Amino acid sequence: MELANRVKALTPSTTLAITAKANALKAEGHNVIGLGAGEPDFNTPEHIIEAAYRAMKEGHTKYTASGGLPALKKVIAEKFKKDQNLDYSPQEIVVGTGAKQSLYSLFQVLLNDGDEVIIPTPYWVSYPEQVKLAGGVPVYVEGKEDNAFKITPAQLEEAVTGKTKAIVINSPSNPTGSLYNEEELRQIGEVCLKHNIVIISDEIYEKLIYGGAQHTSIAQLSPELKEQTIIINGVSKSHSMTGWRIGYAAGNSTVIKAMTNLDSHSTSNPTTISQYGAIAAYEESQEPVEEMRIAFESRLNTVYEKLIQIPGFSCVKPKGAFYLFPNVKEAVRLTGFNSVDEWVAALLEEEKVALVPGSGFGAPDNVRLSYATSLEKFEEALERIARFMEKKSK
Repeated sequence: MELANRVKALTPSTTLAITAKANALKAEGHNVIGLGAGEPDFNTPEHIIEAAYRAMKEGHTKYTASGGLPALKKVIAEKFKKDQNLDYSPQEIVVGTGAKQSLYSLFQVLLNDGDEVIIPTPYWVSYPEQVKLAGGVPVYVEGKEDNAFKITPAQLEEAVTGKTKAIVINSPSNPTGSLYNEEELRQIGEVCLKHNIVIISDEIYEKLIYGGAQHTSIAQLSPELKEQTIIINGVSKSHSMTGWRIGYAAGNSTVIKAMTNLDSHSTSNPTTISQYGAIAAYEESQEPVEEMRIAFESRLNTVYEKLIQIPGFSCVKPKGAFYLFPNVKEAVRLTGFNSVDEWVAALLEEEKVALVPGSGFGAPDNVRLSYATSLEKFEEALERIARFMEKKSK
């Protein structure tokens, strides 16, 4: 059977080969340490699980409105008001089957064939592919490592063309953990307003911020920027609910209505039981969220200092999320490999440590390590990497 052209254009994930190899080695009985996790290693807080259980027992197992339960939209609106002093009506919020699905729907309703979307690099792997699936064209702007992987207003201005429709801002970022401050966002926002560029603000890691830094949404900086911005968020990372698949978008009511209509023909509605869990996530205690954040910050401070001691590694210390994104170009040179991907494959084969090569994020000199794993395992992984470097550098 002949496949549609839209899927032929998709770029295969660079992590698939590593993941498959790691799983094969585990199946053979090898002690593989995987540092590719994109989800917290904490269980969902008990009160959320209990809320979902009650919902099932009470018969809340049927369809809901396509855009989400009114009660869930209400607590999402309250969350925006409390955290960022942003006012959204229920008509300006749509609940999706995870933040990824909300992003997918947003690109589908925003883009026409040939529309350009500016994507700063390094980027989350699904941004370019979702843009392509909507008929759009990804335009990459390099976030320089010496600027903590963040783009500047001048870079954005230079990338704008007559076809530019939107820009994606992911702060804190996957894979770098970088965080835009208020002034940086304000300056980027000015360029977007000047050229009428839609701002897609992916804030899924907003609760995981360290070192006393603060999260700012570009939408809260002015009424004009709020009108120009669609916020994407969810409970996956903040409340360790990745498998529950609840995300949402907030912004211009016309866009939100179009997303709701599209979702009604694709997913019908977000999982009913999960929506009740998400209500509890926002309505009830936030202590587990802070406990998890503190645990991640403690891990970061421990493993970062050890990571940068490894020969050939340099790393910008992240301010958010739960990833380290070191540059290993020098490590590759020292060990005689031809590329980071080749180095990563050899590390897995010889030391049974699985990292994610940065080529999948638009940064071929880097690798991503997730500290959403136990400190004990991470430290052992670093010991193995150091041993690999010592052995291969001789």
